[in-house]
Amino acid sequence: MTNGHTRVVFATGNRDKLREIREILAEAGVEVPVLTMKEAGVTEEIEENGTTFEENAMIKARAVAAALRREAQEEMETIVLADDSGLVIDALDGAPGIYSARYLGHDTPYSEKNAKILQQLEDVPEAERSARFVCAIAAVLPDGGTEVTRGVMEGRISHEIAGSGGFGYDPIFYLPEAGKTSAELTEEEKNAVSHRGKALRAMAELLFQK
Repeated sequence: MTNGHTRVVFATGNRDKLREIREILAEAGVEVPVLTMKEAGVTEEIEENGTTFEENAMIKARAVAAALRREAQEEMETIVLADDSGLVIDALDGAPGIYSARYLGHDTPYSEKNAKILQQLEDVPEAERSARFVCAIAAVLPDGGTEVTRGVMEGRISHEIAGSGGFGYDPIFYLPEAGKTSAELTEEEKNAVSHRGKALRAMAELLFQK
């Protein structure tokens, strides 16, 4: 469905996330420009008021697509992608969930957020520390059609912060099969198993490998 005049605009301003997205799409064989919404000229704040990861991702994708239409940027076919992702901890009844980025406040460093979660789970035994990263990717296509994919990475909450790679909650998310936290994985290792990697590869297959 794509040609040399297609671009992807991703509804994010998170540079760490965008780097990861570009790497995963490139590894999936997607050879089109990938821009942030800001690079495409969209600077408006988007209110994420959905109740699921899928709803929030679609809210963002539709908002950016609408903004681009208003600006009449028609030089290239544009696929708008957005993700909503977060950490779901069973012992905290699914928290922080869809509020992962806003947990303890948008501007609170993740070092504090991670420390707070470890404190909350201080007395929780190993068998009950199960958790997962969830990512939903939403797409708005040039013809107005939409697609949604979902990826999940299962693991558990560690007992201490470990690793300097990744970002966000990676230093407290332990992967038993790897024997290390997500922040201790190389970028290649993480992209191969991550929730975002799974959701993006599924979306790339839907959009670019037909």
